Amino acid sequence: MNQSALEAKKAAVAEITKGLEDSGSLTIVSYQGLTVAELMELRRTLEKANATMKVYKNTMVRRALADSKQPDLGELLEGPNAFVFSKDLGSAPKALFKFARVHEALVVKGCLAEGQVFDAAKTKELSKLPNREGMLSMFLGCLKAPMSKFAATVQAVADQKAPADAGAAN
Repeated sequence: MNQSALEAKKAAVAEITKGLEDSGSLTIVSYQGLTVAELMELRRTLEKANATMKVYKNTMVRRALADSKQPDLGELLEGPNAFVFSKDLGSAPKALFKFARVHEALVVKGCLAEGQVFDAAKTKELSKLPNREGMLSMFLGCLKAPMSKFAATVQAVADQKAPADAGAAN
C-alpha cells in the first residue's frame, strides 16, 4: 500500500476517534437521494444544533470504534453513511428527525450514545428528550417547588397569627 494512503487512513481514524471522544453522541444516517443543496441545508441545520456531519468509510469508523473501545455498530455500518457528531445527547437526533420529516431521502439508522448502540426507533425516542438546558430547568423547578410551598405555608401561618396579635394588642 502506498505510504501516503496509509497515512491518510491513519489520520482519518484519528479524526474519528477524537470526534468520538469529544462528542456525546454519534448518529448514523443514510443520505442517498439528497441533493447537494439539501446536504448543505442539513449541515447548516446541524451546525445550529452544535453538531457536525462527516462522511467516512465504514471500515475507518469500525477501526476508530475498536481503538476507542466503543461497541461495534454492526448492521448500522452498511451502505453509504454519514456520521453526525453531537456534544449533547438529543440535539443532533432531534435536528435530523425534524429535517427528515421534510426530506424523506434522509434516513436515520441509529446512534451510539454513552457506550450504547440504539436503533432508529430508540434514536427517535432519544430525540424527544429535552436538551441539557431543559433538563436543568426541570430539575431546578423540582427543587424550587417544595421551597415555595414551605414559604407559602409559613406565610399563611404568619398571616393567621398577625390578626390575633393585632387584636390582643388593642
